[in-house]
Amino acid sequence: MTGLGKVAVLGAGNIGGSLAQRLAEMDLAREVVLVDIVDGLPQGKALDIQESAPILGFSTRVTGSTALDALAGADVVVETAGLARKPGMGRSDLLSKNASIVRGHAEAVRVQAPNAVVIVVTNPVDVMTYWFRKISGFPPARVFGESGTLDTARFRWFVAEALGVAPRDVTGFVLGSHGDTMVPVLSLTSVSGVPLTKLLPADRLAAIVERAKQGGGEIVNLLKTGSAFYAPTASQAELVRAIARDEHRLLSASAHLDGEFGERDVYIGVPAVLGRAGVERVVPVDLTPEERTAFAASVAAVRDDLRILSELPP
Repeated sequence: MTGLGKVAVLGAGNIGGSLAQRLAEMDLAREVVLVDIVDGLPQGKALDIQESAPILGFSTRVTGSTALDALAGADVVVETAGLARKPGMGRSDLLSKNASIVRGHAEAVRVQAPNAVVIVVTNPVDVMTYWFRKISGFPPARVFGESGTLDTARFRWFVAEALGVAPRDVTGFVLGSHGDTMVPVLSLTSVSGVPLTKLLPADRLAAIVERAKQGGGEIVNLLKTGSAFYAPTASQAELVRAIARDEHRLLSASAHLDGEFGERDVYIGVPAVLGRAGVERVVPVDLTPEERTAFAASVAAVRDDLRILSELPP
């Protein structure tokens, strides 16, 4: 067990429920609480997870609630609630609906858990992370988003699969937004220290980069009636663990920039050191001219969404 008292997960869908299970099994806090507006859903999933404790041996207490006051005193809050974009739904519609959900939760967290570190998962994640921090008024260090952590995991797996090596031996970063403009950084990717560019030809690398950009869509197309939640919640649990155990992990996360990479007042996927207080620092890295251009385009795409958000009715 660790010193964390409570981790609150907002949203008890596939993401929220799977994340609560992972966190309980990792024994990262005394309590994990699932919160959702659908009565019975968070309570039922919490009870189901709790009943596995005698078999799996974890001590975490798992509870469920429809009341936002269940957030009270949470050390970490993970915002997973929100709508997925559906056919015929414009981008501004998705932004408006999810911004409304995030606003209500940010206001509740500000009152109920004023000292919490917040991890935002709701899409579009870079924009919703910015929005959560703005509404909550929290210091930027205590609000960050899960984006590059998941994208990097997918990218590392695709590299490992192509080379026939252990996934854990592949290291690297995916920077930029969580979407089509993400930037898998080939120049910083290696396999046990061997540069990736020495191991695969340019055409194979280009194919892996493209597959990483379409990673979520590939799963959606296979499932047909849903989206990924196993890999996403694994990456979210990794972020929570970095906070709970004060690990000072260097991971790709959507963090607030204040001059790093030449950008200010924007959330975007960058290498960040994560510990008990949240984002300890953003780590600037050297990018090739092509990677820097792609990163700038990714930031521009996020700023376009922020502009749309700012023009929506309050």
